[in-house]
Amino acid sequence: MPAAAGASSEPAPVPAADAGSAASAAAVGPASDPASGPRRGRPGYDQQTVLNVAVDVFNRHGYEATSMGILAENLGITKSAIYHHVPSKGDLLRLALDYALDGLEAVLDDPRASAGAADARLEFVLRGTIEVLTERLPFVTLLLRLRGNTDVERSALARRREFDHRVAGLVDAARREGSVRSDIDPRTTTRLLFGTINSIVEWYKPGGPLPAQKLADNIITMVFDGLHTRRS
Repeated sequence: MPAAAGASSEPAPVPAADAGSAASAAAVGPASDPASGPRRGRPGYDQQTVLNVAVDVFNRHGYEATSMGILAENLGITKSAIYHHVPSKGDLLRLALDYALDGLEAVLDDPRASAGAADARLEFVLRGTIEVLTERLPFVTLLLRLRGNTDVERSALARRREFDHRVAGLVDAARREGSVRSDIDPRTTTRLLFGTINSIVEWYKPGGPLPAQKLADNIITMVFDGLHTRRS
């Protein structure tokens, strides 16, 4: 399975804040040039390390229950050292959700998602979505557990709904084209597709006995053996 539309393998960094600017996402400027490498702050830490640990802690304790003190404890550094990398906890959340959503949206933006038979486009998008989930598992897990209590969360949920809406449109197009079954309610089909794929974050273990490619093959086989029109 080709990579999802050439999406970057790492979240784009944001500039570090001054000690007194740990406030808002508005303080964040444009992303650094990836060619310059990860932004270094305190010795032994960079923004990517801080972000990876933050996502793990958010998933274990919940975003709202995670303080900067808890993050600092898990990183083994001071809170002020975290502020050297990002202006606020909300910026860590925004970076993590952008990384998950950018990968998903890149699948739909790939030309293969908009050209050809509808069922082939749907299969491409489902495979790409599974690839993003397995490659960015902690980040997508965080996205799927959002409650919508902050502006950052609500913005991410709006982007997720738009993604879901576009995939549902592919299901409907394949149904109208006659390449998938029309005797199943399209809303049921869409919900079952999302439910099956999103459940990956709850049980899939990267590096385990089931490779990501085999997982995608299994899901696609299961989905389309049940969706394709019956042939005589």
